[in-house]
Amino acid sequence: MKLVTFNVNGIRAAERRGFRAWLDATAPDIVGLQEVRCKPEQVPEGVFDGYHVAFDPGELAGRNGVALLSRAEPTDVRIGLDDADEFAHEGRYIEADYEIGGTALTVGCLYLPKGAVPSESEAALAKFERKMRFCECLAANLTTRIARAAATGRAYTLMGDFNIARTPQDLYNNHSKVPLDGYLPEEREWLTAALELGVTDVVRSLHPDDQGPYSWWSWRGASWQRGYGWRIDYHLATPALAGRAVFGDTDKPESYEARVSDHAPVVVVYE
Repeated sequence: MKLVTFNVNGIRAAERRGFRAWLDATAPDIVGLQEVRCKPEQVPEGVFDGYHVAFDPGELAGRNGVALLSRAEPTDVRIGLDDADEFAHEGRYIEADYEIGGTALTVGCLYLPKGAVPSESEAALAKFERKMRFCECLAANLTTRIARAAATGRAYTLMGDFNIARTPQDLYNNHSKVPLDGYLPEEREWLTAALELGVTDVVRSLHPDDQGPYSWWSWRGASWQRGYGWRIDYHLATPALAGRAVFGDTDKPESYEARVSDHAPVVVVYE
């Protein structure tokens, strides 16, 4: 069972860069997309052919949007987080139930807001505080969804772009003396606490001592060529499911020119 999370940074741009060729070559059972950035009628024709699509584009034109593509038809789809009225219109969370190869599975797809370094300005402080409000709401929802999955005999996995590098292994410039949005102590502490709610960072469990594997590199400068990346795209899974993972890594393209997005897909294969 192959699951993939992929921030496509706009599906229309991603398709021009080769998204469909990547999808055909990878052939995932389920792929979670973030930053789809268009309405359903604007999705390029044929780009999702062969897959069932659950999609929340949100209401912000040209921004956000999450989707789940699956070979198996979902038995139920739920959009948004509970008690997240502030973010409900933004297209940041979708989940669906599946039956795949004898596994009852709930998959969540997440696009967590970007923040800012709060000391830089009042506007930056507001953006940081907004991100942390979303994080607290997500943590409460994780608790509920993990318990719901356990009560119904389902495995649960949350995959997506968290916009947080949790440990020094998760970004190249981890000794920076300048505060970095996405690597602030409050963000890192929150994500560590979220894992303690009952999910495993699957890729890190398979690469416990490695630097990376990174999943995002800036388009600017030579970040990609020099390996100046961040690991901010995760698969978090309930322990029994995580224990069945036999592969987990970033599907890094062969060259800068072959990139479909500023993120690379993160692939996990389960027995």
